[in-house]
Amino acid sequence: MTSNGRDLSRRRLLFGGAALGAGALLVGCTSNEETPTEAQTKAAVTESGGNSTPGKQVTIGFSAPAADHGWIAAITNNAKAQAGAYSDVEFKSVEAGADAAAQRAALSTLISQKPDVIVLLPHDGKELNAFGLEAMKAGIPVVNLDRAFPDAKAYRLQIKGDNYGMGVAAATFIIEQLKAKGVSNPIIGEIPGIDSLELTQERSKGFADTLAASGLKVANRRPAEFTADSGQQAATGLFQALPKIDAIWNHDDDQGIGVLAAVNQANRKEFFMVGGAGSKKAMQDIHADNTVLKATVTYSPSMASSAISLARLIGQGRGMSDLVELQVPKEIVLASETITKENASDYLKLGF
Repeated sequence: MTSNGRDLSRRRLLFGGAALGAGALLVGCTSNEETPTEAQTKAAVTESGGNSTPGKQVTIGFSAPAADHGWIAAITNNAKAQAGAYSDVEFKSVEAGADAAAQRAALSTLISQKPDVIVLLPHDGKELNAFGLEAMKAGIPVVNLDRAFPDAKAYRLQIKGDNYGMGVAAATFIIEQLKAKGVSNPIIGEIPGIDSLELTQERSKGFADTLAASGLKVANRRPAEFTADSGQQAATGLFQALPKIDAIWNHDDDQGIGVLAAVNQANRKEFFMVGGAGSKKAMQDIHADNTVLKATVTYSPSMASSAISLARLIGQGRGMSDLVELQVPKEIVLASETITKENASDYLKLGF
């Protein structure tokens, strides 16, 4: 991607109750049509009473960037499946278009239909902030998913992953492994996603801050665009810049397919790598322990399932049954967990 418009549509998308050749690796990307697992959409309907009890009929409007990337595809699939788990929810999805302006136009049409709640993963949170303000002013609560609106008045609920925490978790794992291997003065590489996104900047800051606390730093950083092709290009550049590497953090498991392709193409396997997001393919590779990928830190698209569940409660004027408060919280940040060979089998049901 090259801008905050078209580029962002390539970007990928837990809060539950809520060794192949280059070519082969690149076609191993997550399917955009994969059905969410029960664990990803366990809508609280498995329990009697509480929030699972049907209430007022609620219409939830939904918009997310085009599903041309595994994580984003999972976001939309999870949202649809979660809405379908409730007899009292009508789900209305609108096309996001190619950029923030097109998504804004589609959302304006949605406002005119007066849904009870809108769940929105924007192309860019800053560019769509004005829409959030407009919808809230019109009396339609907005659930801001993943890419944050800067203005708290633009959303009723903001739910996202812990981007800074992803960086902390990735760096913590790398530091522990380097110490166990007795590596001093390590060469550490980083392959982030789209650099213009605040979430990418937060991830890199968490990574850099945690490394710095141990006297370490990133030797070379090559941004990609959350796609397999861009991951391969970024990794190739990183390998050319660094003749020796001890560890790499790649922010995104979908672009990691391209990174692993570049690894095989360049025959560079002297390092270990940590991924990001928690794709099923990454977990399978970690469990098999047959690539340089040894861990991934989660940023699960099941957050979309939670967004729908919470939007339903907001539309019905209900709070979360396990909380004392009578309303759904204003903000939810989901913890980033570290998946290794030891626990990968436990997390596979949440992989996308």
